[in-house]
Amino acid sequence: MSNLFSQKIIILDFGSQYTQLIARRVRELGVYSEIKAWDARIDASLISDASGIIFSGGPESVTDGANAPKIPEILFSYKIPILGICYGMQAIAKFFGGEVQSSSKREFGYARLKKVNESLLLEGVADHRSEGNEEFLDVWMSHGDKVVRIPEGFSCIASTKSCPIAAFSNEQKSIYGLQFHPEVTHTKQGSSILKRFVRDICECDEVWTSDAIIEDQINRVRELVGAESVLLGLSGGVDSSVVAALLNKAIGNKLTCVFVDNGLLRKDEGDMVMQMFADNMGIKVVRANAQEEFLEALEGVKDPEKKRKIIGQTFIEVFERESKNIGDIEFLAQGTIYPDVIESAGAETGKAHVIKSHHNVGGLPSEMKLRLVEPLKELFKDEVRKIGLTLGLPKQMVFRHPFPGPGLGVRILGEVKKEYADILREADAIFIEELHRSGWYEKTSQAFAVFLPVKSVGVVGDARRYEWVIALRAVETIDFMTARSAPLPHDLLETVSNRIINEISEVSRVTYDISSKPPSTIEWE
Repeated sequence: MSNLFSQKIIILDFGSQYTQLIARRVRELGVYSEIKAWDARIDASLISDASGIIFSGGPESVTDGANAPKIPEILFSYKIPILGICYGMQAIAKFFGGEVQSSSKREFGYARLKKVNESLLLEGVADHRSEGNEEFLDVWMSHGDKVVRIPEGFSCIASTKSCPIAAFSNEQKSIYGLQFHPEVTHTKQGSSILKRFVRDICECDEVWTSDAIIEDQINRVRELVGAESVLLGLSGGVDSSVVAALLNKAIGNKLTCVFVDNGLLRKDEGDMVMQMFADNMGIKVVRANAQEEFLEALEGVKDPEKKRKIIGQTFIEVFERESKNIGDIEFLAQGTIYPDVIESAGAETGKAHVIKSHHNVGGLPSEMKLRLVEPLKELFKDEVRKIGLTLGLPKQMVFRHPFPGPGLGVRILGEVKKEYADILREADAIFIEELHRSGWYEKTSQAFAVFLPVKSVGVVGDARRYEWVIALRAVETIDFMTARSAPLPHDLLETVSNRIINEISEVSRVTYDISSKPPSTIEWE
């Protein structure tokens, strides 16, 4: 094990929407973190390698008896610091003989927390002090149940008006519980609290940095690949672009990239990808122009999941054909990132439903006989971006909004046609251009246009226009698991709408999607 992974924090996931955020917050402190499901196989080797354990929150209730998710007993067999958050705190209380009850008053949102006893976890951490030197914290709560009796050996270290036991600790065992969520930005001192746990209580050093990750991955790739050659499917998105830059640094001309132009890309994207990598970085890139092949395969198909599968299968066929032309390839590189791995693990256990297919996850066709290289599979998206900047990729490439694998194929509702793709490309380019001009591109996490296969009446000059409808979508999100529509200014939306309708004669109406995720997804298909 490299020094990079010699210290790690295990996040035991009880189903919280914030679990990935906890892991990212730990990594921001320079320490590697790893997420495990609460009912995953937890053995001695996993625990002995851990410097600390964090129990996430979750939607269940510890009062549900046998149906409630439980903490694996083995985790308390080792003297490893433990921090329970929300449900995690309640599960700790239950395990050690405390009492948890459903509260008559649900506490959700801001709360002022009063420190009532000394604790290493909260020592010196405060937002306010009273004249009597009492210390208070501004925190974010989200719970219905609460601990009403502390287990023997524990002491209450903080409280709120509606939650008298809002935090507890067993200093001797280094076990801590917080009813509030330190991982969210609404808890102002959340990072300080997590830093106290990770760096001071767990005694972890700051070794998880972009430079260290790059050096580690270069060494691992060189050791794995040896003198063999690697093939990478380059999409032009952040993940595959960072993989290309990383592998180029690790193995140089032993890397060949295949860029499949499927006719479903954003405006001028194919030329941009070729210029960026082949011309500026000297990376070998083969461009496969397969627009007609993809459009023919999609002809008459309207179901979103079928479209995704057809696009994924056609991509594999084109990619495989190009790889045979190149020859002498032993490895295939993919831009798989850690959230993909987490979601795949959930699917394998049967606990996750298929919302939509990811065509780059799930292995390779057996006939390809290539071994995988996935240098980003332990990284979150924000870490991938930091590494991209460190490797010298331009900021506009690294912070480009996400683009789905099937491209415009899932932003054209119903059947995909070249006519629709051409219209959508132009509308999308106008939207993105105006977002950049207004400064809103950096304020949104993802923005794009959608082609609706319905016609609407419009009037241009004195003429009646009966043409297509374009929907605009822009969202704000931290982890893409949940999202809200971006509050774009009305005058900006009006400018975009006017430009699209005036510059694209095939469009008569523009709408703005204000749906949140959940219940909607970010993409329309």
